Amino acid sequence: MATAPATADRLTLKTKLAFGVGSAAETIALFAISSYALLFYNQVLGVKAIWVGAAISASLMLDGLIEPIVGSWSDRTTSKWGRRHPWMFVAPIPIALSFYAIFNPPNGLDAFGLSIWCGVMVTLLRQSMTFFHTPHLALGGELSPHYTERSKVMAYNSFFTWAGGSSMSYIALTFFFPKSAEFHNGLLNPAPWPHFGLTMSLVVLAILFSSAWFTRDRIPFLPKPAPDTPKFSPAEFFKDVAKALTNINYVWLLVGYFFLSMMIGLREGLRLYVYSFYWGISSSDLRLFIIGSFAGYLAAFLFAARLHGRFDKKRTIIWSALAYGVIPAIPIVLGQMGILHAKTPGLLPILIGFAAFAYLAVSILSISVMSALADVADENELKHGVRQEGILYSTRALAAKFDQALGGFLAASVITLINFPAKAKPGHVDEDTLFNLALWDGALAAIPGVIAALCYGRYRINKASYDATRAALVERRALAAPAQ
Repeated sequence: MATAPATADRLTLKTKLAFGVGSAAETIALFAISSYALLFYNQVLGVKAIWVGAAISASLMLDGLIEPIVGSWSDRTTSKWGRRHPWMFVAPIPIALSFYAIFNPPNGLDAFGLSIWCGVMVTLLRQSMTFFHTPHLALGGELSPHYTERSKVMAYNSFFTWAGGSSMSYIALTFFFPKSAEFHNGLLNPAPWPHFGLTMSLVVLAILFSSAWFTRDRIPFLPKPAPDTPKFSPAEFFKDVAKALTNINYVWLLVGYFFLSMMIGLREGLRLYVYSFYWGISSSDLRLFIIGSFAGYLAAFLFAARLHGRFDKKRTIIWSALAYGVIPAIPIVLGQMGILHAKTPGLLPILIGFAAFAYLAVSILSISVMSALADVADENELKHGVRQEGILYSTRALAAKFDQALGGFLAASVITLINFPAKAKPGHVDEDTLFNLALWDGALAAIPGVIAALCYGRYRINKASYDATRAALVERRALAAPAQ
């Protein structure tokens, strides 16, 4: 790995903002699929939930196979725009076009045709997003070599992840799907969906280009492939994957994220069903959950790096994973016990409060794991002589997408298993069906999160081992400098 020109460990606010904002567009696109597409095709268009779930899950599986290839290819890219930016400039247009197509299916398609359209367009969106998302995450991992500065970079990534998803939901529920006399839940109104798809596709296009453009000044300071680095090929790709998987710390991060993603996929697929039908919350009131998510992500943004400095990343990862597994289940369990119900006074603030703590936990967890992956990249550079941010972040995403596919399919299967009716109306769903919906979203969904926390307990990098690795890398580069 060629040594980059000297640069300060601490980054400017402009660089962190420009990097972070890219995740907002990623979330707008991917969150719309994970939370809105199933509801749109099932409840609005009348497609069987199991068909939609299978289509969305298949798209995740195919995308997961491409992700490590893009990561390895990105690691080996040589151009005047560096390793990451050529990909980040090419991807936004196909991302925007495929997003628009998902929520604007052709007229005249029957239910089966709509499910095929959904699967193809979601696959195109995810494939296109991979060409931005993987190099973008790798860029964040290599912007700074500093232990806690990496956490701050990923804090911006996490905060803008919240900003993208929450802003999209707030705008959608306020301007596109408000409650009306005909539709208590405006998300069930078919008329606004095409306009929603067009607007969000244009927003995604603008944000992705902005992130690529305003981080381009960091290109001279980023690691570059050594001149003798082999070009990308299938053989080199498998060698890259093998190098990554020899790091046991990385393997445990992958396994933990595998179980965590199963939980996330299940809960994201059921979230709108639970809020709309179990708790009876209108689409207008759903907007208010932005308060809880903002409080959670802001607290994580402010304190995650400090937690890493005081308690280390490992402990932070374990406890935040455990909290994220358990906290969202608490109000559901209270509901099944009869303590909370749809007519409980102050129910909405109570649910928002639980949501705030859940968002705090998942944001801290995301920041911690993303920052830890950059520390793993240091270990691999010391062992193998190459930096592998692209392959490390991409194979992590591979595990997540396979598991989210399983989680999304499981969510659709749950809807089918409990005989949840298509085009249902809030207040008119059988009590037993609602109880079973809550059981899956509550106690059963928490189990993978607890397993993830146990896996993260096997991760071994701490501040002392990080310092030793960085010192060895600096010494090696100093010895190699006269020969360059």
